[in-house]
Amino acid sequence: MSYNTSAVGSGSRNTTRTFEFGRTHVVRPKGKHQATIVWLHGLGDKGSSWSQLLETLPLPNIKWICPTAPTRPVAIFGGFPCTAWFDVGDISEDAPDDLEGLDASAAHVANLLSTEPADIKLGVGGFSMGAATALYSATCHILGQYGNGNLYPINLSVVVGLSGWLPCSRTLRNRMERSDEAARRAASLPILLCHGSGDDVVAHKHGEKSAQALSSAGFRNLTFRSYNGLGHYTIPEEMDEVCNWLTMRSGLDGPRS
Repeated sequence: MSYNTSAVGSGSRNTTRTFEFGRTHVVRPKGKHQATIVWLHGLGDKGSSWSQLLETLPLPNIKWICPTAPTRPVAIFGGFPCTAWFDVGDISEDAPDDLEGLDASAAHVANLLSTEPADIKLGVGGFSMGAATALYSATCHILGQYGNGNLYPINLSVVVGLSGWLPCSRTLRNRMERSDEAARRAASLPILLCHGSGDDVVAHKHGEKSAQALSSAGFRNLTFRSYNGLGHYTIPEEMDEVCNWLTMRSGLDGPRS
């Protein structure tokens, strides 16, 4: 699936970029379908890597949708192309934000969720850059619009971010203060953030600062978990936390023996 986005370039010219998303992998629920979560991989990865892991989790009531990001030049790799949800030159919450890429990926997530049944809870999660995109999608839901001002159409019920960071953190609080509705949504949206203290790719301090930025902007239903010595990867203990948290926060039936 591709998305065309337009941005104002130098002078009066308009520039258009097309984002070609890769293959999407779906893990069907083994029990009663109660929730659908789009899970986003990290920089240079693909959807199948996470679908294989998610399929093993004791969450029989969740349908997992694992898309693959577009292959595109990435500044942090000197312009070398790889799968990426948006362009990034520095992995931190203070880096310049590629709003065009973020909007295109958030719109792709919303499109994947748009055909789910009306009685199904919807969520988004991810790892590293995927977690950053999930958090950006959360802010779009709260504000009711993408960064370009277009309407965000999905009602998210849960957000999970592992080893990630919050894009556009510098402007979030000011944008939130303009809307009582945004404040109400933010206060009730469950968010789980997990980060390893030994992460040498996305430093733990970036995850911590992102959690603080969300909290100060009014996201009161936020849980931040640190894992001593954990690097830029996941471990069974962390995934157990995700399973327990999702079961509790999403009102899902517990694992079936």
